Amino acid sequence: MDERIKIGVSMCLLGKDVRWNGGHARSRFITDTLSQFVDFVPVCPEVEAGFPVPRETFRLVGDPEKPRLITTKTKVDHTEHMQKWARRRVAELAKEDLCGFVFKKDSPNSGLMRVKVYTNKGMPVRKGVGLFARAFTEAFPRVPVEEDGRLNDNILRENFIEQIFAMKRWREALKNRKSVGNLVAFHTREKLLLLSHSQNHYRQMGKLVAAGKSMPVKDLYDNYENLFTESMALKATVKKHRNVLLHLMGYFKKQLSADEKQEMLEIFERYSMGYVPLIVPLTLVNHFVRKYQQPYLLQQTYLNPHPVELKLRNHA
Repeated sequence: MDERIKIGVSMCLLGKDVRWNGGHARSRFITDTLSQFVDFVPVCPEVEAGFPVPRETFRLVGDPEKPRLITTKTKVDHTEHMQKWARRRVAELAKEDLCGFVFKKDSPNSGLMRVKVYTNKGMPVRKGVGLFARAFTEAFPRVPVEEDGRLNDNILRENFIEQIFAMKRWREALKNRKSVGNLVAFHTREKLLLLSHSQNHYRQMGKLVAAGKSMPVKDLYDNYENLFTESMALKATVKKHRNVLLHLMGYFKKQLSADEKQEMLEIFERYSMGYVPLIVPLTLVNHFVRKYQQPYLLQQTYLNPHPVELKLRNHA
């Protein structure tokens, strides 16, 4: 990649004291680990919209699909003010070429999912989306998004990081001339990674690329991007990874000795049983890729989709 990945992030997650009580919600993973490879575009809806620190808290009230943003004690409605700011901020973010966004969970402005919405009876239901989070996702439906709390889950964390690195590779590919040949080359490199997320999407994308010359290249790229981002948003599973590993093994059938084949199968089985993390079989595969200089596999992003320093494939 020519440049570092750029993602948006709720400002309080970077350790900035912008929350309603004057505090922050620093995420160590974001500030200490992810920051080694990612540049952040911080956003705090409340502060940027002109509210002070500290400030009265807000809550979402009414219809979960079209909630109002109301101050908790004084009951002042700030919905239009915040929506106007959100539209302006989203337009500014369109210039940033973001490859993802991490939102603050439970926030009436930045919460991405299951935000409390208070009904007319005063009882909350967890069906809301923060006003700014809704504006962002509507404006950028293909940009990967996640909440800070969900990044504590190993599988969800790995899936989000894979998405933002995949988005960056796609953006890099778009810098080249749009052609069927260049798209085929990109699709070929991403094949095994796509299979680990969705075989169905991979088949659809293969058919799309094969028929690429029959449609305008702009439509071809747009349809491909839609399927690509949809596929990467689906979580990879142990079963899917095992299928890819067996697929990988097929490329070595003429080089591996009987003992080496048995070693690979045993490691794959240990991974399937949950005894070793994914990094173990992949380390063995990468060893054989280098040993036998398998040309097709040398270009596969599946084997190195993100920096090993992130340790995303180290959990069993």
